[in-house]
Amino acid sequence: MTELSAPPRLLPLLAVGVAAFFTLGLIQAMYGPAFPMFQARFGVDTGAVGLIASVHFLGSSLAPFLVGLALRQVSARRVVVASLLILAAGVSGVALAPSWGLAVTAAFVGGLGLGGVSACLNAAYAAQGTRPVNLVNAVFGIGSMVSPLLVVSLGEGGLGGPFLAVALSAALTLLVARIWGVPGIPAVTGAGAGEVTITPRLMLVFAVMIGVYVGLEAGYGAWTVRYLDSRGLPGAALVLSGFWGGITLSRVLTGMFGARVHPAWLVIGSAAFVTVCALSALIPLLAPGASVLAGLALGPVFGSMLAWASRVMPARQVPFLLTAGSAGGVLLPFLMGQGVAAFGPLAVPLTLATLGSVLLVLSMLTLRHTRPT
Repeated sequence: MTELSAPPRLLPLLAVGVAAFFTLGLIQAMYGPAFPMFQARFGVDTGAVGLIASVHFLGSSLAPFLVGLALRQVSARRVVVASLLILAAGVSGVALAPSWGLAVTAAFVGGLGLGGVSACLNAAYAAQGTRPVNLVNAVFGIGSMVSPLLVVSLGEGGLGGPFLAVALSAALTLLVARIWGVPGIPAVTGAGAGEVTITPRLMLVFAVMIGVYVGLEAGYGAWTVRYLDSRGLPGAALVLSGFWGGITLSRVLTGMFGARVHPAWLVIGSAAFVTVCALSALIPLLAPGASVLAGLALGPVFGSMLAWASRVMPARQVPFLLTAGSAGGVLLPFLMGQGVAAFGPLAVPLTLATLGSVLLVLSMLTLRHTRPT
């Protein structure tokens, strides 16, 4: 099936992805705004409350590798259903846990469920092409923007409201999956999948590229406000919101209009664009706008890179690549912090520009070696 065939089937194809990624966006962005509620309920201090978010992220980081193993034995539908049940159980446990230790354990379980749903559906939609995988990932961003509002509106009575709302959203996603189904993952996908030799080196390069991308996204998220404040620029938090909004908007636009472009060229163009944005941020006058534009630049990369990978290797291998993304999200922002401590705030845009350049070079070299012979 090509991206442009059977247009009337696009909405049913996307149904479970829209519901699932909205749910994932809700829970991924919920822990930070809910920190005061955790402190009030369990009596933990500011230094300890971050543990629950870290454990949630640990669970979501471990899941893609497990999903890759599971997909060798069972269908994508079974993996998604099982992961949604795990997610619902985990967030319900967070809402109802009588002790801090049980809440942290439940957060780990919920993270496993989130990572399982994300890895499996990203692989499934990557096999369908650039349009579907970008559109469902755009919905993740919408869920992340709604999440803090959900905490404020439902959090007056404590943790139950927001986290049980996520459990309800997961249950509704199961209903959508039952009605419209889950996209399958064929053993070999893409026009050239059978014409390109799949080697461990090729998988490693894609894994590194995904890790660099996630490091770029996490680096902007973690250090944009700090950098802009250090240059005495106002509205840093608003700029960061614009960055995340830019990612969501560009994923929607890529989903709508990017299907006719080879995903490799989308990645290459985005990498070049984000490198220019990072270098522009060295100039204080340009830094706020450049940071927002960086979101627009980065938006197409993740989904397009997965679609590209699924053209040259079995899509069932994609979850293994996502494990590298988790590593990049942890390691690269930490290294940026070390750079800031050693060289000052200018290390932020310089590191981001370096990562953009690495992504650009790797993607160009990979395109050269993955063209069908």
